[in-house]
Amino acid sequence: MSFLSVKEQMDVISRGVEEIIPEGELISKLESSKKSGIPLTVKLGCDPSRPDLHIGHGVVLRKMRHFQDLGHQAVLVIGDFTAMIGDPSGRIKTRPQLTLEEAKANAESYVEQSKVILDINKLKILYNSDWLNSMNFSDVIRLAGTTTVARMLERDDFTKRYKAEIPISLHEFLYPLAQGQDSVELNADIELGGTDQKFNLLVGRNLQKEAGQDPQCIITLPLLEGTDGKEKMSKSYNNDIGLQDKPEDIYGKTLSIKDEMIEKWFILAADANEETLDSIESQIKDPSVNPMDLKKQLARSVVTLYYDIEIAKEAEAHFNNLVVKKGIPDDMPDFVLDGEKLLVDLIAESGILNSKSEARRMITQGAVRLDGALVDDINAMVYSGGEQVLKVGKRRFLRIVEK
Repeated sequence: MSFLSVKEQMDVISRGVEEIIPEGELISKLESSKKSGIPLTVKLGCDPSRPDLHIGHGVVLRKMRHFQDLGHQAVLVIGDFTAMIGDPSGRIKTRPQLTLEEAKANAESYVEQSKVILDINKLKILYNSDWLNSMNFSDVIRLAGTTTVARMLERDDFTKRYKAEIPISLHEFLYPLAQGQDSVELNADIELGGTDQKFNLLVGRNLQKEAGQDPQCIITLPLLEGTDGKEKMSKSYNNDIGLQDKPEDIYGKTLSIKDEMIEKWFILAADANEETLDSIESQIKDPSVNPMDLKKQLARSVVTLYYDIEIAKEAEAHFNNLVVKKGIPDDMPDFVLDGEKLLVDLIAESGILNSKSEARRMITQGAVRLDGALVDDINAMVYSGGEQVLKVGKRRFLRIVEK
């Protein structure tokens, strides 16, 4: 197989990454691969503890796609077994354990959503229960003997919990060892992960050395802050943009980010090239440039990345009509109302929000209007009578019709 030059490959690989450990070894692996024509095995482990993927997950998935486009073998390791342990990375308390069945169900959703980024036809998908489930207790003891409690407590999250006297369960110590064993089973050349995964990835290098393998290089990528600009993107923080969100929602949510996040989002969320990044950096420094204009360019870029340029233009026009021009769309879902209903119940039942608690929160925040009138009472009732338009937030509309 013919590969690009090592320099050209490194230009692509290094874009947007936090660390390459060790960089010299990665260059050597790429040189050997180019000389032999044999692609490198690039591993990404995914934790199917939650079935919903957002563009924060897309950062590392996009880097995996870069390796696919360069001609290397991408391997997605579904951590259905390790999900039963629960990844302690970045956690201040023990993560709830899943059953193997729950993990597999979430994994199916994970793979389906990742298709918007990865070339599924060239992707190898493996489940670590295939080898970890067959290990006996002797194997576990051998694996546990490769590291020390002191080494485990070097992890920042474990250190904080230990000092705060927050319990750390013994099974949590097994997580990085189990993830590292995945690298041994694959004889991985490279492993990708977020910066919060660095400890786990280094354990994989160590276990490969113990097994007599050429240790993997590790590439860490920054964690993308959510739309609030404070916490890392997470559905739990309600600051996420889902990989399968509607184009107009992706566009609108992207416009809501903090000005100081623009450049980072171009790098991580929009996967911008060097030429674009140079232009953006220059414009950010120019006081005559309105940050909102840059956000609009960013929003178009993000939608284009997950859909296409024409859909991005449509999303922008949709947003301008709804928010800038304060228009009401012709196309919106209907809710048939017979008699009366608590507004909170109506919102939840209609599906425009996921729960009654989310509906109450939006009402409390002054984000709900009925026929243009603000509704600020969580106990408000809606009565049937003609056609009414309910607006929730900036972009959700519901037509209430009489039975």
